[in-house]
Amino acid sequence: MSTKKIIPVLLFAFTVSLVTPVFASSTNPVKTEVPKEVRAKQIETRLVEIRDMDKSNLSQSEKKELRKEVKSLKKEARSGGIYLSVAAIIIIILLLILLL
Repeated sequence: MSTKKIIPVLLFAFTVSLVTPVFASSTNPVKTEVPKEVRAKQIETRLVEIRDMDKSNLSQSEKKELRKEVKSLKKEARSGGIYLSVAAIIIIILLLILLL
């Protein structure tokens, strides 16, 4: 075999040997998903803690971080519902009229 053929083969083998162990890991990450009711209670508890906190001795950046946390917690609490667009509601109404 000439060196022109050996070098690409060696480079390919080296590349494959670096990439393969990443996909061949035997440990699967365990997902610990919290039920919605429990998570909602955690969010409510944290919001009450923040509300009752004495914020007079906090710095401006700490207050800003608390505001961001409150916004994200409220957004997470609201994200559980099903939302229908106006177009979907109109289509549902039209289908009900046609079928009945």
